[in-house]
Amino acid sequence: MNAAFPAPLIAVVGCDGSGKSTVTDELQSWLSQSRPTITCHLGKQSGNIGRVLARLPLLGGRIDKSIHAKARKAQGEGGPGLLAALVIYAFALRRMRRFNRMTRLRAAGHAIVADRFPQVAVPGPMDGPGLAAARTTGLVGLLAASERRMFEAMAAQAPDLVLRLNVPLDVAAARKPDHRFTSLARKVADVPRLSFGPAPIVDLDACAPLDDVIDRAKAAITELLSSRTEPRAA
Repeated sequence: MNAAFPAPLIAVVGCDGSGKSTVTDELQSWLSQSRPTITCHLGKQSGNIGRVLARLPLLGGRIDKSIHAKARKAQGEGGPGLLAALVIYAFALRRMRRFNRMTRLRAAGHAIVADRFPQVAVPGPMDGPGLAAARTTGLVGLLAASERRMFEAMAAQAPDLVLRLNVPLDVAAARKPDHRFTSLARKVADVPRLSFGPAPIVDLDACAPLDDVIDRAKAAITELLSSRTEPRAA
C-alpha cells in the first residue's frame, strides 16, 4: 500500500432491500485477494431488534406497535420524551463504538468495506441523527446536542468512495416483507438526498442483475485505487 494514503474506506449505502449486505460481502471477498480487508456494519440495527421483539408470542404485536408509536413521536414536531431519547442516544453510543473500532482497524492497515455510514445531511433512519427533532432544553436537549456532536465527528471522517444502491419502494417491500412499508418509504425517499462530505458517490441500480451491480462497484473501486497509485485488486 502507498504510505501516502490510509487504507481505503468504501461505504455501501442504501435502503433495506437494496442488497447492501450482499454487495459488501462480495466486495470484501474480492478486495481480500490483494489486501487485508474487513467488513464493518455501521448501522444502529435497532430495526433488527424491533423485528425480533415483534415476533414474540402474545406480546409481540403490542411491543411492535409501541415501538413504532414512540418512533413516530420522536420524529414529529414534539420530539421524543426522555425515555425514548435515552434509547435513541444509547443506539448512537453503540454506533460510535462500532465506528471507533472501524477506525482502529483502518489505522492498522485494513481496507474497510462499510455496510452503511453515518451522515448528518439527512436526519433520521438513513444513518442520520435520531434526535434532530428533540427539544433543545433540559436533559433531552443535552442528549440531542451530544448525539449531534458524535455524528458530526463520525461524518468528518468521510469515506474514500460511496456506493449508493437505489431501489424502488415496491422492490424493497417485496424483498423485505417483514419491514414496515412506511419505514421503507421514508428510507427510499431519503437515499437520493444522502451526502458524505467530499466523498464521491457512485449510484448503482439495485434492480440490475447482481453481477452487473458488482462489476460496476468493482470498476469504481479499481478507479479509486488506481488514482492513489495503489496496486489494483486482482
